[in-house]
Amino acid sequence: MARTLIAFFSRADENYFAGAMRYVKVGNTEIVCDLMKKMIDADAFKIEMKNPYSPVYMTCIEEAKQHLREKARPELVSYPDSIDEYDTVILAYPNYWGTIPMAVATFLEKYDFTGKTILPLCTNEGSGMGGSEKTIKQCAPGADVKKGLPINGSSAANSGDAVRHWLKANGLV
Repeated sequence: MARTLIAFFSRADENYFAGAMRYVKVGNTEIVCDLMKKMIDADAFKIEMKNPYSPVYMTCIEEAKQHLREKARPELVSYPDSIDEYDTVILAYPNYWGTIPMAVATFLEKYDFTGKTILPLCTNEGSGMGGSEKTIKQCAPGADVKKGLPINGSSAANSGDAVRHWLKANGLV
């Protein structure tokens, strides 16, 4: 039986919502992943940085921008022992400067994704997938990277129908 892993990076604290800052206890990407976990049989892994970004939104985006410029690979708190048993990896993340957070690149570059399917899901406030699908292909050569699903972060809690449709289109529901 095909096995699925939901690997996700999500940030709580102060976030940007449709033109305003707001403090949240659970990040938008994690909210969407929690919805997904109720729809499909999958394991989940949260990608967490050893030295997380600032809880202050404006500081966080500057830190993320610096990581992108430097092509940094931040150290993670932990890693799955292996991803060998998974055929499909749903990779969920917020759009940081038009691409994946560099912690997601750290995760991707640790494993061999040859022959695996990656389904990208990107939360954002209007910038869509950006160039993240291209970046994922570069970080996970050999993977079959499918068309991603952009989710507006402000609507994360109400994204169930779009997520179910996308999962169904990719044979997971």
